[in-house]
Amino acid sequence: MRVSELIDMLKDQPPDAEVELAIVAPVGDDSDEDITVDRYSVEGMLPWRDEDEEGNDEVVIWLVGGEEEDVDAFLDAIEHQDD
Repeated sequence: MRVSELIDMLKDQPPDAEVELAIVAPVGDDSDEDITVDRYSVEGMLPWRDEDEEGNDEVVIWLVGGEEEDVDAFLDAIEHQDD
């Protein structure tokens, strides 16, 4: 999804509505129909460049969410990665 597409999807929503990430996954390996949904508030965003892919200059925007202490630890680790 492109940033412009996300903005387009959200433009008609109430500006004070909460935005959450909903991660949908199968319950188990052998279950075709059972799914689980984990919901997280969006705590921030992170522009990301995949350095593992040679010749890829495209920036990807990560919407970051999860348990608050996990998000804080993740963002701290990314921030200190360049140190």
